Amino acid sequence: MNISIHYAFLPHTDAEAALGFYRDALGFEVRNDVGYDGLRWLTVGPEGQPETSIVLHPPATDPGITDAERQTILELIAKGSYGALTLASDDLDALFERLVDSGADVVQEPMDQPYGVRDCAFRDPAGNLLRINRAG
Repeated sequence: MNISIHYAFLPHTDAEAALGFYRDALGFEVRNDVGYDGLRWLTVGPEGQPETSIVLHPPATDPGITDAERQTILELIAKGSYGALTLASDDLDALFERLVDSGADVVQEPMDQPYGVRDCAFRDPAGNLLRINRAG
């Protein structure tokens, strides 16, 4: 039996800013762009890997969430404490430079971690933490 990760979900607070980061800076392809009732859900993923996608969704849209809960969720997203994702690249330093050149919010420059991984970290436009490991 094989199990794979098909979708991961991260909130976005601005669909156009999310596209600018995930499509334009990271180079992901847009697989779906769905609007409903003034909101947008975006599905993006790395080229050549159609089986793995990230769904960027409007946060706190559940009708059962109170206004206070919605505000707390938005504050956690902005702090980078709500959603996170780890990516991998075979050329970490080049990807880091590309993201810096795009104006992405750098959290950590590439460094060798004591646990054996070389990585860097960014926040996407919503504040979600993205770590990027050197593949291999």
